[in-house]
Amino acid sequence: MPPVRSAVLAALLPLALAACNQTNQPATIGATPAGVTPGSFQLPAGGGCSGDVAQFRAVIDNDLATGNVAQSVHGRVAREIDGAAAACSAGRSADASRMIAATKARFGYR
Repeated sequence: MPPVRSAVLAALLPLALAACNQTNQPATIGATPAGVTPGSFQLPAGGGCSGDVAQFRAVIDNDLATGNVAQSVHGRVAREIDGAAAACSAGRSADASRMIAATKARFGYR
């Protein structure tokens, strides 16, 4: 290798390595990282089909708020939850609970 080329490489090597150094940013205290459910989140109380509907609605709304589900998916799930809520209000609690279970399975929820 010619001496000039070696000298140029030797001069540029420290600059290239210096570019790899990072300064640590101080952590923001109290901020919830994106995609993480806040500690204040609580599932609604209740049982039967109305509890199923309220709890799954709270989960899917939280997933939208934390960026874990797209608005388009949230809209589709919310429409299915609305159908289950209507069945529940009409006294068809078993149908409503089955509808919620089917929606959860279809969209990957337990």
